[in-house]
Amino acid sequence: MAARVETLRSACPLDCPDACSLRVTVVDGRVARLEGDHRNPETQGFICDKVRRFPRRVHGADRIAHPGVREGAKGEGRFRRVSWDEALDRVAARLEEARRRSGGEAILPFSYGGSNGLLTQDATDARLFYRLEASRLARTVCGATAARACAGLYGGMPGVGYQDYVHARLIVLWGANPSTSGIHLVPYLLEARRAGARLVVIDPRQTPLARQADLHLAPWPGTDLPLALCVIRRLFEEGGADLDFLAAHAAEHEELRRRAAAWTPERAAEATGVAAADLAAFARLYAESSPAVVRCGWGVERHRHGGSATAAVLALPAVGGKLGVRGGGYTLSNAEAWPVSTAAAVGEAPPPARELNMNRLGRWLLDRELKPPVEALFVYNANPLATLPDQRRVRAGLAREDLFTVVLDPVMTDTARWADVVLPATTFLEHEELRAGYGSPVLQRSAPVIAPVGESRPNFEVFLELCRRLGLSRPGDVESPAGFVRAAVAEVEAAGGHVLDALEEEGVAFPPEGLGRVQMVDLLPGTPDGRIHLCPEELDREAPGGLYSFQPEERSDLYPLALLSPASSRTLCSTLGELERHPPVLEIHPLDAASRGIGAGTPVRVRSSRGEVRAVARLSPGLRPGVVLMAKGMWGRNAPGGDTVNALIPDDLSDLAGGACFSDARVAVERDERGSAWS
Repeated sequence: MAARVETLRSACPLDCPDACSLRVTVVDGRVARLEGDHRNPETQGFICDKVRRFPRRVHGADRIAHPGVREGAKGEGRFRRVSWDEALDRVAARLEEARRRSGGEAILPFSYGGSNGLLTQDATDARLFYRLEASRLARTVCGATAARACAGLYGGMPGVGYQDYVHARLIVLWGANPSTSGIHLVPYLLEARRAGARLVVIDPRQTPLARQADLHLAPWPGTDLPLALCVIRRLFEEGGADLDFLAAHAAEHEELRRRAAAWTPERAAEATGVAAADLAAFARLYAESSPAVVRCGWGVERHRHGGSATAAVLALPAVGGKLGVRGGGYTLSNAEAWPVSTAAAVGEAPPPARELNMNRLGRWLLDRELKPPVEALFVYNANPLATLPDQRRVRAGLAREDLFTVVLDPVMTDTARWADVVLPATTFLEHEELRAGYGSPVLQRSAPVIAPVGESRPNFEVFLELCRRLGLSRPGDVESPAGFVRAAVAEVEAAGGHVLDALEEEGVAFPPEGLGRVQMVDLLPGTPDGRIHLCPEELDREAPGGLYSFQPEERSDLYPLALLSPASSRTLCSTLGELERHPPVLEIHPLDAASRGIGAGTPVRVRSSRGEVRAVARLSPGLRPGVVLMAKGMWGRNAPGGDTVNALIPDDLSDLAGGACFSDARVAVERDERGSAWS
C-alpha cells in the first residue's frame, strides 16, 4: 500500500525572534520533514537547522509516552507506568495536601515560555496556580533585564523591522549573533552590505558576521556599559549629538551626558580591553552615518551591569539623532507590536503571593528558613537543571525526598529524571497554538498536524483537568482554545484589526498598522509623557549605585578566564539537547591553550567557585585571549560527571529586574589527566 503523504501548515513557536511559518510533510501520521514557507514573508522559505531536526524529538527514543510514577531513588529516572487518572489524582492530592498544611505558597510552578505559545503557558495553567494562591515565579533568566531597560527609556517602543535594515548605511550588531539566533535577519544584512552599508560587530568572540565586519570590537565580558558610555561621551563632546532632537523628544539628556563624561577613550580602553583608537573610530563612524541601526542582543544583559549596559546601548540612537528615519534606530524586541493577552480568559487575577526569582531556584529549594518552604514543585515548559545558574545547587534541591516534583514535558529531560510524577506533553505539532513573534511582528495560529504521540496531552487540557479535580473550576470559565484565542486578540479586534479572520484563513496575521513602521514617526514611545527618558527615575532607583554605575571587576589569579555560554547552533536553550550525544566542548584561544599545555581535543577540567565541568578543548583563534566559551543547552546525561556549563555560573542577579549573570562566570582551565577514558 502506498504511503499517505500530506503537506500541512504550522508555525514555529520556539525561542527565536523570527516566528517562522512552516510547511510540514507528514507520512503515515509521522512528521517526516519541516520546511519554511512564505506566509510570514520574513521566513523567506527557509528555516534553521535546529528546527529541521525537530522530527527527531517528536518521534525519538527520549519521548515520554505515558504518565509515570517514580520507582527507586530520585534522579535514577525510573518510572512505573500508570494511567492518566491515577497520575492526575496523585498530583491533585499532593498539591491539595501542601496547600492545606502550609498554604498555597508552598507550591511553586516553574515554567519559562520562550519556546511556547499563549495556549501552552499563561492560560489554564495560570488559572490553576492563581486559584491555588501558589508562589509566583519571576521569569527573569532571559530578556527581563533588557525589557526593563527598554521600557524605562522608550516605554517598550517596538524596534526597527528586519525589512528596513536594507535602508541602513550603518548596522551595529551589539551582543547579537544572528547567524545562530535569528537567522532571517542575515539576508537583510547582506543586502544592505551590497548596497554599501557598513557593519560593526561588538562581541568578545569573532562571530561569522564579525569576520565580515568593517569593524569588530571585542570587549572583555561585562564591559559593554563603559564602551557605550564612551561613545555617548564622544557624541556629546564632538558634535555628534542631535541636541535639537533631544530637546524636542527626550528628557534627562544632560544627566546622561554628565554620567558619561568620565568615560574617555583611554579610560574605556582600560576597562574594556578595546584600543582607544578603535573606540574613537566607532564613535566617529556612528556619528557620521545615517540611517544607522543598532541591533541590541541579549548578550548585553547577561552580567551584573546588564540593565545599565542595555540602557546605554539603547540611548545611542536618541543621542545621535538616528531615530525618525527608515532604517534608523534600534531593535531589541518587537513583541510590543501585538497587544495580545490571555489574561481575560484566565478568569483570575494574580494573587498577592510571594514572588521567587527563577535564577535562584536552588537556593529556594534548599532554604529551610523560607516560610513556608517549597513543598511541591510543578515544572512545565522548562528544564531548569539544564538552563539555570548554579546547577549543583539546583540538583541538590531536586534531590530532597520531602519535595514533591511534577514534570510535564514531551521528553525525559534532565529535570524529569528527578520527578516524582512525569506527565507526557504534546509538542507544538500535536496541539493548537497561538504565538506572537518578538522579532518578526506576526501573530500565528497553528493546528495540530499529527495526533498526539503515545498518551501525550496538551498543557491546556492537563491544567484544565487539574482545576476540575481540585474543585477550582467555576461556571463561566473559558475552557476551549478558541475561547482563549478570542480573548487574546479582543483588543486588536475591537480596534478593527480583523485578526480572527486572518488567523482562520491563513494562520497568520500582521499588525493592523502594517509592517515597516518607523520609530518616532508612527512608532512612538510608550512612556506616560510620550518622551524618551535617558535616565528614568524608576531605573535609577532600582540599579545599585544608580543607572549607568559601573564597578570594575576584581580579577582573580585563581579563576583568571572569563567564561561565555552563548546559544548553540544546534539547540534552542536546552530544547533538542537530548540529540547531542557528545561531551561538552570548551573553546579556548591558542595562546591560553599553549600556556596550559592544551591542544585540540585535549580533555580539560573547567573549574569555578561553584563547580567543575569536564570537557574537550577546541582551539578558537576567534576568541579574544582570556576568554573561553562553552555553549549552553547541553544536557548532563552526555557530560562526564553529569555537570554542564551551568554548574560554573553564579546565581548573582543583574542590576535591573533580577536577571541572570551568565557572563560574570570566571574559571580556571587545566588538562584533565583522567579524561582519556571518556574523551
